[in-house]
Amino acid sequence: MNAEIIAVGSELLLGQIANTNGKFLSKQLAEIGINVYFHTVVGDNSERLQSVIEIAESRADLIIFTGGLGPTKDDLTKETIARHLGKNLVFDNHALTAIQAYFSKTGRVMTENNKKQALILEHAEVLANDHGMAPGMILTLKDKTYMLLPGPPKELEPMFLTYGYKKLMEKLDKQERIESKVLRFFGIGESLLETKIDDLLENQTNPTIAPLAGDGEVTLRITAKHESIEICNQLISEVETEIMKRVGDFYYGSEQTSLIKELVKELTARGMSIAAAESLTGGMFQEQLTTIPGAGKVFKGGIVSYTNEAKSNLLQIRDETISGSGVISEQCAIEMAENIRTQLDADVGISFTGVAGPDEQESKPVGTVFIGIAFRNGDSKVEKLNLSGSRTQIRIRSVKYGCHYLLNHLSN
Repeated sequence: MNAEIIAVGSELLLGQIANTNGKFLSKQLAEIGINVYFHTVVGDNSERLQSVIEIAESRADLIIFTGGLGPTKDDLTKETIARHLGKNLVFDNHALTAIQAYFSKTGRVMTENNKKQALILEHAEVLANDHGMAPGMILTLKDKTYMLLPGPPKELEPMFLTYGYKKLMEKLDKQERIESKVLRFFGIGESLLETKIDDLLENQTNPTIAPLAGDGEVTLRITAKHESIEICNQLISEVETEIMKRVGDFYYGSEQTSLIKELVKELTARGMSIAAAESLTGGMFQEQLTTIPGAGKVFKGGIVSYTNEAKSNLLQIRDETISGSGVISEQCAIEMAENIRTQLDADVGISFTGVAGPDEQESKPVGTVFIGIAFRNGDSKVEKLNLSGSRTQIRIRSVKYGCHYLLNHLSN
């Protein structure tokens, strides 16, 4: 069974709200082996919705509509579908009674247009709304299945999980599952990674491999399809093993993790504390670190020393370093890391200094970055980067490289 999800609502097109329903439904459908090949968003316009329905019918067996079931004039989903299918709209007595009871309980006057929410497509099966007013519905006609769900996620999600999911399971000839695993890599470009696994990408069938790049990271999503979850996982594992043979040196985690999460996890496991001194990153490393639950067990604190005076007064960077090597230098980066570690009595200190742009500084081009790492045992290291991109991208990538280098030093 192939599906298309049609989200109805001008507020989605205007960017006023995000289409989280599409994400939720795609994940749920994947678990029962229903392919979602298209997501469509259309405004509150009957003619455009009619056109979208016709297109969806040409390429999908299951069409799921979200939104447009409310009481106002711009809620026109079921009216448009009824007209398209040649079906009448009839009152669902249970839904109407529930709506009337709600208004009576809250002491509010029920206006006539609220009755509209109790209308359903003739001969459709009702999906009860236990968390709102408008019921959902499902109707199969001429080998096409139409499912209508309310727009608010707090109504849609429980309705689908409690009622819609079961209805779709009944319609499936076999219950295939789709399982995925995301592998995350850093320190290797998308083009180089794809080159190293080019034959796997060319010959993929089941599982499939989908690369995605962003801000210096590359992710690979491996997706397998089978009736058995065990076989899905086995298929994924076989491909993962081959990928890791080729690019495993750049792998840092899977699924929804991140470099900063992995760093906190590694420091926690080792019982180590960290302190940070930041210049070009402006506190970004510390901000990201403190968003991770449990970071308080490892993070001592830090200083944002953006000016030369702050580096001198707060971090005690030597005058001869500032006047001789400059603040954008290997020597300054190592002093920043060592001094913040000492001041806050941490096991490791990390520093970031460099040129984020838009102009060069100290005759250093934009993208020049030095990351200092200092350990309690006296071992200190500096990594130099030459990054490209916008000011924001350089700062974001600097933080990621800091996590990457520190993770590598901790594991070596």
